[in-house]
Formats: sequence, C-alpha cells, structure tokens
Amino acid sequence: MALKITRRGFIGTGAATIAFFRPDSGWTQTWPSRPIKIVCAYPAGGLVDSCARIYGEYLSQKLGQPVIVENKAGASGSIGAAAVKQAPPDGYTLLFATTAALAQNRVLFKSLPYDPDRDFVLISSMSAGHLPFVVGKATNVTNLKEFVEYARNNQTNVGTWGPGSYAHIVVAELNKRYELQMKAVHYRGESPMWQDFAAGVLQAAMGSYANAINALEFGAGKAIAVQTTVRNRKLPDVPTFIEQGLDSKVFALAGYLFFAGPIDMPREIVERLSGLMVEAGKTERIQKLLDKYGIDESAVGHVAFRKLYDDETPIWVDAARALGLAPE
Repeated sequence: MALKITRRGFIGTGAATIAFFRPDSGWTQTWPSRPIKIVCAYPAGGLVDSCARIYGEYLSQKLGQPVIVENKAGASGSIGAAAVKQAPPDGYTLLFATTAALAQNRVLFKSLPYDPDRDFVLISSMSAGHLPFVVGKATNVTNLKEFVEYARNNQTNVGTWGPGSYAHIVVAELNKRYELQMKAVHYRGESPMWQDFAAGVLQAAMGSYANAINALEFGAGKAIAVQTTVRNRKLPDVPTFIEQGLDSKVFALAGYLFFAGPIDMPREIVERLSGLMVEAGKTERIQKLLDKYGIDESAVGHVAFRKLYDDETPIWVDAARALGLAPE
C-alpha cells in the first residue's frame, strides 16, 4: 500500500478525474437533487458526531437538501471508511472520521478494506484540538521537567484512549527521549480513563480538553503540556511540549477530523463542499461548539487539507509503527 502520493501524482489524478466527468458535467450543476448522507465513522455523541451533524446542518441549509448523518462505528473508523469507499462517487455519500482512519490504521490492522491514499478525495479537515497532558495531584508535579524526574523514581501509569492513539504515541516518545519506563494504560474511550485518573489509579493521562476539564477544575490534576506548536486558548498558561524542549516532530502533530468522499467524485462538487465547510466554520453556532470542546481552529478547504495530509501522514505512520503493536 502506498504511503504517500506525490504532489505531481495527485495533480495528475485530479486532472484525470475532471476529464472523466467533463462529458457529464451538466448533471453536476443539478447536484444535489436528493438527500446527502454523511457516514460518521464513530458513535453518536462526542466530538466527531457533533461536528458531523452541525457542519451537515449548514450544508443542508446552503444546498437545499436534507443531510443525514449515519453512524457506522468500529475498527478506529475503518468500517465507516470502507462503506464510503464502496459508494458511488456522485457526491451523495460522504465520510466524516479522524486522523486514525487515514494514518494509524495502516499499522494497526493487517489488512485495511480501503487504501487511504487512493480510495478517497479529500474535502476538508478541522482541528481535533490541542490535547492536554495532565498529571495527578498526588505527584506534586507542576511541569514536564518535574514529571520526568517523578517518572524516573516512581511507577508511572499514563492513561490513553486506546492502543495507537496520540496519547500512546506521546508516552512512547517520552520513554524514548528520557529513558523512562512509563506504562501506557489503554481504555476504550476517554470516560473510563478520566474516572480512573480522578480515583488516583493513573499518575497521568492525556485526552481532549472537553473530557479533561472536570479533572482540572476539581483539582484532581494539573495540565503540564499540550500538543502542537501553539498553546490552547482555553489553557493559555500551559506550554506546549515543544516549548519545553521536545523537538520531535511527533509533538507538533495536529490531530484532525476530516470530510472526504469516494475518489472519483466530480471536482466541481469537491470544490463546492470544500468552500461550504470553510464558510460553516466561521458561523457563530459552530464557533460556540468548537469553544465548548476547546478547539481553536475551524474547517479548512481541500488544498490546506491535502498539504496537512502530505506533510503529517508519514510522521503518524512511523510513530504508530514504532509502538511495536501486533496488527489486528
């Protein structure tokens, strides 16, 4: 499976797609003439589903057709992605998922039912937020340097929301950088992880701002670092890993949610949806939702998404592979 399509190859593929559909371009002017389905590759509730629905509502308003969100959860987004791959490339079946479906899943599964590079056209992406790394109150730690010293002298369990997750990658990178022996403790989602954190079972945990905020507000823990190259506006006093001396590209990764369709979708439709997603992200309603989840950036168009995908996918894949997980 190809890891990365070249820019020249992508442009060539795009040109071929336009040429293929040009003889029938008249019908694209009538699109959409019936309801559009967004396959959300995660369960109802939570950030991914909420974003799929609120962006979908905006698309419905602008396109004049119902936009139906159908949840097809499982296998880190693979089930939903496979369903969209098999759909006709007519702009009526679209995918909403997360970074894992395009990156880590290449490593986590022996055989994916889709090719991330070749089966989808990228429409739009949006930040999943700057994830805080939170240490337990009992550690008496106030910054990353102190946490490293704590982990050198104490058994340290760090919660993650699943094998191969960004939190798991961070634990592995910290162990490698500082020659630590921290244990990544995996949960099926964030809720049980933060419950154990609050109970003192974990010495640290990493997850979304929206799920970590209770632990922070009630004093169960303290955020000592956040991912990416800029601070989270909700946690302005918490420095990034990079600010604290970690120069690995892993700590600059920007996890994202994304919107895509079957690879041979008409270019005109891709452009239309891309533009509408950017418009939607600027609306007051979506800005309020993003603020609730501690997300600073709204949707970007297909050009910016393609650059993000090309730049970061190899880093995600290499980091996941370095975990040494046995593929399912």
